[in-house]
Amino acid sequence: IPRTYFEELLDGVEMDLVKARYATFAELERYCYRVAGVVGLMCIEVFGYTRPETRRYAEHLGTAFQLTNILRDVGRDGAQGRIYLPQEDLVRFGCAEADILHRRLTPAFRNLMRFEAERAGAFYRAARAVLPPADRKTMLPAEIMRAIYFRLLRQIEARSFDVYARPIRLSDARRLALAFGCWARHTLAVR
Repeated sequence: IPRTYFEELLDGVEMDLVKARYATFAELERYCYRVAGVVGLMCIEVFGYTRPETRRYAEHLGTAFQLTNILRDVGRDGAQGRIYLPQEDLVRFGCAEADILHRRLTPAFRNLMRFEAERAGAFYRAARAVLPPADRKTMLPAEIMRAIYFRLLRQIEARSFDVYARPIRLSDARRLALAFGCWARHTLAVR
């Protein structure tokens, strides 16, 4: 595993210590790469891959996972004074920081969250699009995580973006069912 991945991860952790806001999506995307994309890159080194495109798959998937975490944890992060959602998007949708920090479900907040969920969905789709068939077999663990995190994103959407009322999570049984389904589809496709 290249040393630079570990250095990037440490830089991402450091960002959490010194940064509580992100002005643009470009800044947030850099953070997502550092704390999640490089983890994906480390994982594919362990899983094994043959095609260079698989690195883009890992980066896209890491960003999708981190964006999903950010959406799920808006309330918890707000309670700590953090807002990961880009400031430019808050302005675009007319969502005040106070609405997030005080856990208010305004129409502007829901519109902002819908936009960010669509953005996360685009990263999930981009990951699937670049995964080469030659590496699908070794990426089964990543694909199981993709299925679980994507379902979590769908649950956030199904709750009309009410991430404040109660924790959003998948039950152990649901995660197991998703993992089994992914494994079964994968096994049948490889034969």
